[in-house]
Amino acid sequence: MIGSNLSVRLVQAILLIAAVIGMVGAQWSLVFVAVLTLVLTLSPTRFARWLGIDLPPSFLAAIVIFLFGTLFLGEVFDFYERYWWWDLVLHLGSAMGFGLIGFLFIFMLFEGDRYAAPPLAIAMLSFATGISLGAVWEVFEFGMDQIFGLNMQKSGLVDTMGDLIVDMLGALIGATSGFLYLKGRQLGGLGAAIDDFVRKNKTLYAKMRRKG
Repeated sequence: MIGSNLSVRLVQAILLIAAVIGMVGAQWSLVFVAVLTLVLTLSPTRFARWLGIDLPPSFLAAIVIFLFGTLFLGEVFDFYERYWWWDLVLHLGSAMGFGLIGFLFIFMLFEGDRYAAPPLAIAMLSFATGISLGAVWEVFEFGMDQIFGLNMQKSGLVDTMGDLIVDMLGALIGATSGFLYLKGRQLGGLGAAIDDFVRKNKTLYAKMRRKG
Protein backbone atom coordinates (compact mmCIF):
# COMPACT_ATOMS: atom_id res chain seq x y z
CA MET A 1 0.00 0.00 0.00
CA ILE A 2 2.80 2.42 0.90
CA GLY A 3 4.61 1.56 -2.33
CA SER A 4 1.47 2.18 -4.39
CA ASN A 5 0.79 5.54 -2.76
CA LEU A 6 4.43 6.53 -3.22
CA SER A 7 4.27 5.64 -6.93
CA VAL A 8 1.20 7.84 -7.40
CA ARG A 9 2.76 10.78 -5.57
CA LEU A 10 6.02 10.39 -7.51
CA VAL A 11 4.24 10.42 -10.87
CA GLN A 12 2.18 13.46 -9.90
CA ALA A 13 5.30 15.28 -8.68
CA ILE A 14 7.07 14.58 -12.00
CA LEU A 15 4.07 15.92 -13.92
CA LEU A 16 3.94 19.06 -11.80
CA ILE A 17 7.65 19.70 -12.25
CA ALA A 18 7.35 19.09 -16.01
CA ALA A 19 4.50 21.63 -16.21
CA VAL A 20 6.58 24.24 -14.38
CA ILE A 21 9.61 23.59 -16.61
CA GLY A 22 7.36 23.88 -19.65
CA MET A 23 5.99 27.23 -18.51
CA VAL A 24 9.47 28.60 -17.80
CA GLY A 25 10.69 27.53 -21.23
CA ALA A 26 7.45 28.45 -23.02
CA GLN A 27 7.03 24.80 -24.11
CA TRP A 28 3.27 24.93 -24.18
CA SER A 29 2.72 21.47 -25.63
CA LEU A 30 4.66 20.05 -22.65
CA VAL A 31 2.60 22.14 -20.25
CA PHE A 32 -0.64 20.99 -21.85
CA VAL A 33 0.16 17.26 -21.77
CA ALA A 34 1.63 17.42 -18.25
CA VAL A 35 -1.36 19.30 -16.82
CA LEU A 36 -3.87 17.10 -18.68
CA THR A 37 -2.18 13.93 -17.40
CA LEU A 38 -2.00 15.36 -13.86
CA VAL A 39 -5.71 16.18 -13.88
CA LEU A 40 -6.55 12.69 -15.15
CA THR A 41 -4.45 11.08 -12.39
CA LEU A 42 -6.51 12.98 -9.82
CA SER A 43 -9.82 11.91 -11.36
CA PRO A 44 -10.07 8.15 -10.51
CA THR A 45 -10.27 8.68 -6.75
CA ARG A 46 -12.93 11.38 -7.07
CA PHE A 47 -14.91 9.36 -9.60
CA ALA A 48 -14.76 6.24 -7.43
CA ARG A 49 -15.88 8.26 -4.41
CA TRP A 50 -18.81 9.60 -6.44
CA LEU A 51 -19.77 6.00 -7.28
CA GLY A 52 -19.43 4.96 -3.64
CA ILE A 53 -16.43 2.75 -4.34
CA ASP A 54 -13.28 2.46 -2.22
CA LEU A 55 -10.46 2.24 -4.76
CA PRO A 56 -7.52 0.13 -3.50
CA PRO A 57 -4.10 1.84 -3.74
CA SER A 58 -2.85 -0.85 -6.13
CA PHE A 59 -5.69 -0.10 -8.56
CA LEU A 60 -5.08 3.63 -8.36
CA ALA A 61 -1.33 3.16 -8.91
CA ALA A 62 -1.98 0.99 -11.98
CA ILE A 63 -4.32 3.61 -13.48
CA VAL A 64 -1.91 6.48 -12.78
CA ILE A 65 1.09 4.63 -14.21
CA PHE A 66 -0.90 3.75 -17.32
CA LEU A 67 -1.92 7.38 -17.85
CA PHE A 68 1.66 8.51 -17.27
CA GLY A 69 2.97 5.97 -19.75
CA THR A 70 0.47 6.57 -22.52
CA LEU A 71 -0.02 10.34 -22.35
CA PHE A 72 3.18 11.77 -20.88
CA LEU A 73 5.95 9.33 -21.83
CA GLY A 74 4.20 8.32 -25.03
CA GLU A 75 3.51 11.84 -26.30
CA VAL A 76 6.16 14.08 -24.71
CA PHE A 77 9.11 11.70 -24.93
CA ASP A 78 7.81 9.91 -28.02
CA PHE A 79 8.07 6.44 -26.51
CA TYR A 80 5.61 5.16 -29.12
CA GLU A 81 8.11 5.85 -31.89
CA ARG A 82 11.23 4.95 -29.91
CA TYR A 83 9.96 1.56 -28.77
CA TRP A 84 7.68 -0.36 -31.14
CA TRP A 85 6.36 -2.49 -28.29
CA TRP A 86 5.39 0.41 -26.01
CA ASP A 87 1.83 0.76 -27.30
CA LEU A 88 1.23 -3.00 -27.25
CA VAL A 89 2.42 -3.39 -23.65
CA LEU A 90 0.27 -0.49 -22.46
CA HIS A 91 -2.79 -1.78 -24.26
CA LEU A 92 -2.30 -5.32 -23.00
CA GLY A 93 -1.95 -4.09 -19.42
CA SER A 94 -4.92 -1.76 -19.68
CA ALA A 95 -7.06 -4.43 -21.33
CA MET A 96 -6.28 -6.88 -18.52
CA GLY A 97 -7.38 -4.12 -16.15
CA PHE A 98 -10.54 -3.58 -18.20
CA GLY A 99 -11.26 -7.30 -17.99
CA LEU A 100 -10.81 -7.20 -14.21
CA ILE A 101 -13.01 -4.11 -13.92
CA GLY A 102 -15.62 -5.83 -16.08
CA PHE A 103 -15.60 -8.86 -13.79
CA LEU A 104 -15.77 -6.78 -10.62
CA PHE A 105 -18.67 -4.77 -12.03
CA ILE A 106 -20.64 -7.83 -13.16
CA PHE A 107 -19.90 -9.61 -9.88
CA MET A 108 -21.05 -6.47 -8.07
CA LEU A 109 -24.42 -6.66 -9.85
CA PHE A 110 -24.86 -10.09 -8.25
CA GLU A 111 -23.78 -8.61 -4.89
CA GLY A 112 -20.91 -11.07 -4.71
CA ASP A 113 -23.17 -14.12 -4.91
CA ARG A 114 -20.94 -16.60 -6.74
CA TYR A 115 -23.86 -19.02 -7.08
CA ALA A 116 -26.28 -16.57 -8.75
CA ALA A 117 -24.99 -17.33 -12.26
CA PRO A 118 -22.60 -19.83 -13.86
CA PRO A 119 -18.96 -18.64 -13.60
CA LEU A 120 -18.60 -19.01 -17.37
CA ALA A 121 -21.53 -16.64 -17.97
CA ILE A 122 -20.06 -14.04 -15.60
CA ALA A 123 -16.68 -14.41 -17.30
CA MET A 124 -18.24 -13.89 -20.75
CA LEU A 125 -20.02 -10.75 -19.58
CA SER A 126 -16.74 -9.56 -18.04
CA PHE A 127 -14.95 -10.20 -21.33
CA ALA A 128 -17.56 -8.20 -23.25
CA THR A 129 -17.35 -5.33 -20.75
CA GLY A 130 -13.55 -5.32 -20.98
CA ILE A 131 -13.65 -5.08 -24.78
CA SER A 132 -16.23 -2.29 -24.55
CA LEU A 133 -13.98 -0.28 -22.24
CA GLY A 134 -11.09 -0.83 -24.65
CA ALA A 135 -13.25 0.52 -27.48
CA VAL A 136 -14.10 3.59 -25.39
CA TRP A 137 -10.36 4.22 -24.93
CA GLU A 138 -9.89 4.09 -28.71
CA VAL A 139 -12.61 6.72 -29.04
CA PHE A 140 -10.74 8.79 -26.43
CA GLU A 141 -7.53 8.52 -28.46
CA PHE A 142 -9.37 9.56 -31.62
CA GLY A 143 -10.90 12.54 -29.83
CA MET A 144 -7.54 13.66 -28.42
CA ASP A 145 -5.99 13.48 -31.88
CA GLN A 146 -8.81 15.38 -33.55
CA ILE A 147 -9.41 18.03 -30.90
CA PHE A 148 -5.93 18.67 -29.50
CA GLY A 149 -3.75 17.64 -32.43
CA LEU A 150 -2.00 14.77 -30.66
CA ASN A 151 -0.94 11.58 -32.41
CA MET A 152 -2.18 8.84 -30.11
CA GLN A 153 -3.54 6.70 -32.95
CA LYS A 154 -0.24 6.77 -34.86
CA SER A 155 -0.97 4.83 -38.07
CA GLY A 156 -4.73 5.28 -37.87
CA LEU A 157 -6.79 2.21 -38.74
CA VAL A 158 -3.91 -0.27 -38.51
CA ASP A 159 -2.97 1.00 -35.06
CA THR A 160 -6.58 0.99 -33.90
CA MET A 161 -7.24 -2.57 -35.08
CA GLY A 162 -3.99 -3.80 -33.54
CA ASP A 163 -4.95 -2.15 -30.27
CA LEU A 164 -8.40 -3.75 -30.35
CA ILE A 165 -6.90 -7.19 -30.94
CA VAL A 166 -4.57 -6.70 -27.97
CA ASP A 167 -7.56 -5.39 -25.99
CA MET A 168 -9.39 -8.65 -26.71
CA LEU A 169 -6.44 -10.69 -25.46
CA GLY A 170 -6.10 -8.60 -22.30
CA ALA A 171 -9.84 -8.68 -21.63
CA LEU A 172 -9.73 -12.46 -22.04
CA ILE A 173 -6.94 -12.73 -19.45
CA GLY A 174 -8.83 -10.44 -17.05
CA ALA A 175 -12.10 -12.33 -17.49
CA THR A 176 -10.32 -15.68 -17.11
CA SER A 177 -8.83 -14.50 -13.81
CA GLY A 178 -12.38 -13.73 -12.65
CA PHE A 179 -13.57 -17.16 -13.77
CA LEU A 180 -10.77 -18.87 -11.85
CA TYR A 181 -11.48 -16.65 -8.82
CA LEU A 182 -15.07 -17.94 -8.76
CA LYS A 183 -13.66 -21.45 -8.99
CA GLY A 184 -11.43 -20.81 -5.98
CA ARG A 185 -8.23 -20.67 -8.02
CA GLN A 186 -5.74 -17.92 -8.91
CA LEU A 187 -4.22 -16.55 -12.11
CA GLY A 188 -0.98 -14.97 -10.99
CA GLY A 189 -1.53 -11.83 -8.92
CA LEU A 190 -4.83 -10.97 -10.59
CA GLY A 191 -6.81 -13.04 -8.12
CA ALA A 192 -5.16 -11.16 -5.26
CA ALA A 193 -6.16 -7.87 -6.92
CA ILE A 194 -9.78 -9.06 -7.05
CA ASP A 195 -9.60 -10.08 -3.38
CA ASP A 196 -8.19 -6.68 -2.48
CA PHE A 197 -11.02 -4.83 -4.24
CA VAL A 198 -13.74 -7.05 -2.75
CA ARG A 199 -12.36 -6.62 0.78
CA LYS A 200 -12.30 -2.84 0.32
CA ASN A 201 -15.93 -2.83 -0.84
CA LYS A 202 -17.62 -5.45 1.30
CA THR A 203 -20.99 -3.71 1.27
CA LEU A 204 -21.13 -3.98 -2.52
CA TYR A 205 -20.51 -7.72 -2.30
CA ALA A 206 -22.78 -8.35 0.67
CA LYS A 207 -23.96 -11.80 -0.33
CA MET A 208 -20.41 -13.05 -0.67
CA ARG A 209 -19.63 -11.67 2.77
CA ARG A 210 -22.59 -13.46 4.35
CA LYS A 211 -21.61 -16.73 2.69
CA GLY A 212 -18.13 -16.34 4.23
